[in-house]
Amino acid sequence: MGDFGFYFKWGWEHIISRDALDHQLFIAALAAIYLIKDWKQVLILVTAFTIGHSVTLALSVLDIIRFSSRWVEFLIPCTIVLTAISNLFQKKFTTKSIRINYFLALFFGLIHGMGFANAIRFALAEDQSLGWSLFGFNLGLEAGQIAVVICILLITQLVLSLLRVPRREWVLFLSAGVFSIALKMSLDRIPF
Repeated sequence: MGDFGFYFKWGWEHIISRDALDHQLFIAALAAIYLIKDWKQVLILVTAFTIGHSVTLALSVLDIIRFSSRWVEFLIPCTIVLTAISNLFQKKFTTKSIRINYFLALFFGLIHGMGFANAIRFALAEDQSLGWSLFGFNLGLEAGQIAVVICILLITQLVLSLLRVPRREWVLFLSAGVFSIALKMSLDRIPF
């Protein structure tokens, strides 16, 4: 059970720490188009990301797939840029029109999962259960993502209700900010 707690905390910190800006930006880009009343949809969204993240993390840790860490570190902010750009083209925020976010979360979660594989591969002791450790890590990751999403949804609620900012303008503002930071990260990480 000690291993589970260690990996849960590590998964939580993977999202909540100051070094997790790329994950926080990705979650902000995903959640930017939702309202607090859409919390169930957003929960499914972050779970889709966790599933994608878990799949490639497990495959990488098991050494079934391996990618250059330089390329993965470059592709991670690229996924954020693309998600933010997707938001900029949203005119109506109907369930059908924002369905693409589920695919973005799942697919881009696959890329993000490769980014942490080396660290967790080195941390696993030979006698530790890979499944139990990854389960703890992913549960911590999910809890951290939910905490970030709740913050974003509450800020959105305040901006829309108290400041009376139109929803479309808020989505554009938040997405443009995320886009700018992620684009700089992408340019700083070009692997060639």
